[in-house]
Amino acid sequence: MNTKPMDSMAAFIAGLVLIAGFTIGCNSEDGNPPDIQKEPVSETHKEHIEYEEESIVRLDEDEMEEFGIDTRVAGPGTLDVEIDLPGEIIQNPDRLAHIVPRVSGVVRKVYKNLGDYVKTGDVMALLESRELADLKSNFLARKERLALSESVFRREEDLWNKKISAEQEYLQAKRDLAEARIELRTAEQKLHALGLNENYLSRLPAEPDATFTHYEIVAPFSGTVVNKHITLGEALENNSEAFVIADLSSVWVNLSIYQKDLHSVRVGQKVVVSVKDHIPETSGAISYISPLVEETTRTAFARVVLSNAEGIWRPGLFVTGRIKIDNIEVPLIVPRTALQRIGERIHVFVRTEGGFEPREITPGRSDETGVEVLSGLVVGEVYVSKGAFTLKSEMEKEAFGGDHHH
Repeated sequence: MNTKPMDSMAAFIAGLVLIAGFTIGCNSEDGNPPDIQKEPVSETHKEHIEYEEESIVRLDEDEMEEFGIDTRVAGPGTLDVEIDLPGEIIQNPDRLAHIVPRVSGVVRKVYKNLGDYVKTGDVMALLESRELADLKSNFLARKERLALSESVFRREEDLWNKKISAEQEYLQAKRDLAEARIELRTAEQKLHALGLNENYLSRLPAEPDATFTHYEIVAPFSGTVVNKHITLGEALENNSEAFVIADLSSVWVNLSIYQKDLHSVRVGQKVVVSVKDHIPETSGAISYISPLVEETTRTAFARVVLSNAEGIWRPGLFVTGRIKIDNIEVPLIVPRTALQRIGERIHVFVRTEGGFEPREITPGRSDETGVEVLSGLVVGEVYVSKGAFTLKSEMEKEAFGGDHHH
């Protein structure tokens, strides 16, 4: 019997079986049959897994100390309830002087200009005043008359005591002496009213006649010249405002209080005063609240006195006064220094077994230092309270392929 055709057919069928098995094996990466093949990982899911792994920052204790990273256990805390009131810096009216000459005269010299700092007693300008010369001359004449009246009285008193002259002459001399004293005192008081003291008046008889017309405008206290209305050669009356001096070592803050906040604001409350333009915050206490409400704005105002030794609080600045009026307990709070914005979301870095992991949170109420956490963090978890920005920088450096040895 011829078996060659049958052997050829068997070999052909065996070849087909081998080809089919090879083809099935190529369709499975791990060699498993298609019916138990695992679902392939999507590209999006792969990116998410890679991001989570890259987001974790690993630091040891020494590196944490080097970078200034502090941790804290998440837990409850207190939030301050605050209100912000608009306000304005104004000059302290108690330390603002409108300087007028006390006599009329012509300006001969001007020593101080706008913006100059003056000390108490500094001469700011010199006037030439005939009115002053008359007052000085009258004072000296009254002084001479008093000396003469005293001499006459002593002589008449001596003669009367010796029974040489009549009593009437003695009494007349006594009356003349009393009148001379009154007239001198009146002339002296007029010069005192012009600011001339006893030392000056004692030297006046020896002063040259040319100085009798000189009147000096002096600074009543130390401060800054904030206004000036005097020029060389100008004739000034005794009610003309020559200078305005302001002592800006302290200023007032007038804060506007809205009707809804009137019940919350009280004298003695601490106020944190702030303004933009890189001026550091300062604080003071409310010293006065107006008893009336402004009809047009329906606001009252509160006054805060600020120390201004460095002169940074300039009158005219608009400011904001922040006042703490209450506090509330919240179940979970973190300091503002713990929050970092990654993308469009707010995160905190939570310590896990693998390292520090950014955790998206939902913030709630806040105050100057703390923020309530509504979700994303659990009481008892350890998070970074200080130095979170450093961790964020390290994470971003790794994400962009930067060298990182931790």
